[in-house]
Amino acid sequence: MNRTVLLFLAVLCLAVSAWAQPRPVEKAPSTSATTAYLARYEGGMFGSSQKEKGNLKFDDENLRVIFYKADGKEMFTIPYEALVVIYPDATADTTQSGKVLSKMPVPGAGLFDLMSKNTVYANLTFDDPDIDAKGVAKFRFDTQPLLVDFIHNLGTRAKMVQRGDAYYRPKKAVF
Repeated sequence: MNRTVLLFLAVLCLAVSAWAQPRPVEKAPSTSATTAYLARYEGGMFGSSQKEKGNLKFDDENLRVIFYKADGKEMFTIPYEALVVIYPDATADTTQSGKVLSKMPVPGAGLFDLMSKNTVYANLTFDDPDIDAKGVAKFRFDTQPLLVDFIHNLGTRAKMVQRGDAYYRPKKAVF
């Protein structure tokens, strides 16, 4: 009986001490001074159907984000106020060489299917009342930290609300 009571008290103390652990302080990512990001436009804007490599730059004076082609020409702009949701996305796929090598008629060729690459994207959902256009512009980034930094900087500059890694603009209440 004495051992049972001690065992019960030990389990109770462990449960209470585990429950009483404080949550760690969440660190808000700091806004970096970067104003230009290398990215590849993947589609979504009206009048810009080709995939292009270039730079995304912030224009804080005119409250917009601008995409410049690799040759330095402006391709399009999105006003900060038109942004509705900004969120990261990722895909994992087998590399082209892995697909080719996995089809070779040799033992173990199927292991080449395990060669995979991760691709990270920024999706900018916009609703531009000036031209009455809605859409999602998609940009591919080289690394995940660069993508997260871009989304955080753009969300902060556009005065949007953060939810996880994404930013959104709350709907205006209509009374």
